[in-house]
Amino acid sequence: MAKIAYILLCHKDPDAIIGQANMLTAVNDYISIHFDARANPADYRKIQSALGNNPNVTFARKRLKCGWGEWSLVQATLNAVEAAVQAFPNATHFYMLSGDCAAIKSAHYAHELLDAEDVDYIESFDFFNSNWIKTGLKEERLIYRHYFNERKHKRLFYAAFNLQRKLGLTRKIPPDIQVMIGSQWWCLRRRTIEWILDFTRTRRDVMRFFRTTWIPDETFFQTLVRHIIPGNEIRTRTLTFLMFSDYGMPVTFYNDHYDLLLSQDYLFARKISPEAHELKARLGALYADDRATFQISNEGRNLFKFLTERGRVGRRFANRFWETESTLGHDRELMIVICKKWHVAKRLVERIRNITDLPAMDYLFNEENANLPDLGGIEGSLGKRTRHRRSLMRMLFDYCKSDRLVVCIDPGNLELLQDFCADRSTTKLLEIQCDFSDDYLRGHAIRTGLAGEQTPAETLERLLPTIRGDISFESEAIRDAGFDHHFILRQSGNPDVYAGQMAQFLDISLDMARQIGQVDHLFKD
Repeated sequence: MAKIAYILLCHKDPDAIIGQANMLTAVNDYISIHFDARANPADYRKIQSALGNNPNVTFARKRLKCGWGEWSLVQATLNAVEAAVQAFPNATHFYMLSGDCAAIKSAHYAHELLDAEDVDYIESFDFFNSNWIKTGLKEERLIYRHYFNERKHKRLFYAAFNLQRKLGLTRKIPPDIQVMIGSQWWCLRRRTIEWILDFTRTRRDVMRFFRTTWIPDETFFQTLVRHIIPGNEIRTRTLTFLMFSDYGMPVTFYNDHYDLLLSQDYLFARKISPEAHELKARLGALYADDRATFQISNEGRNLFKFLTERGRVGRRFANRFWETESTLGHDRELMIVICKKWHVAKRLVERIRNITDLPAMDYLFNEENANLPDLGGIEGSLGKRTRHRRSLMRMLFDYCKSDRLVVCIDPGNLELLQDFCADRSTTKLLEIQCDFSDDYLRGHAIRTGLAGEQTPAETLERLLPTIRGDISFESEAIRDAGFDHHFILRQSGNPDVYAGQMAQFLDISLDMARQIGQVDHLFKD
């Protein structure tokens, strides 16, 4: 029967590591631990003290300071693997884990699955043709040398990268290997592991190459396994269940995900919340239960997509409360004032507030300090407001206890206007088209950083037609979009005409609309 040596890379939470090691070794499996050298030394001493007398536990002989995207992660893995190979001669399989992983099947089930086929489990896709990398650097990961940690030393990382690219300092991939890519969570047979270790000792050229690639934990083992093992002995999949959100972040599992995790066709799951104590306890008991049976449905990813897209509050995988709604509401009416001169729109909106008692907000998608109420954090930054725009508006409707709301938006935010106008609610637009003097455009250039106080006058004069054209283009783009309920007030227009436009926009009487428009200094700069 299969006997598994778990290769555990971890850097925190010593109590959880101790519990994880005790659980995995209680059924006569093994574990080799690499605890990051950057971590608290007291935590490592605690782990050693608690597990030192366990014959099924060993530690990497040399601990490294690991960093995301660095070779150190691969070397730490190799150090833990070498320790496991020496300490556990009876181990038949080596399974890569992190401290955030937990078993979602019993040990009996895992052993039977590994005994069923004499194969390795590792994602291993062609680096160049698989489209595994969605964004960012691709070929550049390999053909340039990467000496710095991109997250800790971003400036140095990209300075070195750009210098090599400028000077043409590319390098060739070792000619006899085909670079592969995939998840870093694998399960390999002992023979495969031993061959990999032999390969690392004899092929110094390949080792030099991978030491300066970027994110080698996604390519090193994936490439070597495919290089030394026949394809019919490789299952191109991981046995660890993990999902990623739309933002590219790993989905975290909590106490109420127990049943879902058990039904997935995997042996482990990543990543488990540190606070999910009940889930960890139940999964720990399950791992030792030889009689446990499992009904595999494997619906996890589709279910996650289905529920998060609909944001069903109170159900598993529900998003944060500000991400839960996809529409403003059929019976709600959003009225958007569009104006490039923010002070003009603010004056008008202030009149609307005072005369109609309609709730109204200033440039909440353009100004960081928009004087919004406390909405649980979604209002904290422009990025959040824009990303969760519809949910923000729903919360404002609820906060104001009104089905009608006025907001200001800059005409450059065409995407926002299109999104709101596509909603099933009623959306009206009131575009205020102002006159722009050269003096105003000069001030605008300075306020927006296009020019400074010391910019030569002739440079500013050349810049003014471009700025004026850009403002005109934004207005034309709004008109070309063909929005319904689009009303226009022109600074040079007839006051009686735009009183009528205002009345239709706000759905108020003509007399009230005239009161709103009676602002002598409305268009003054």
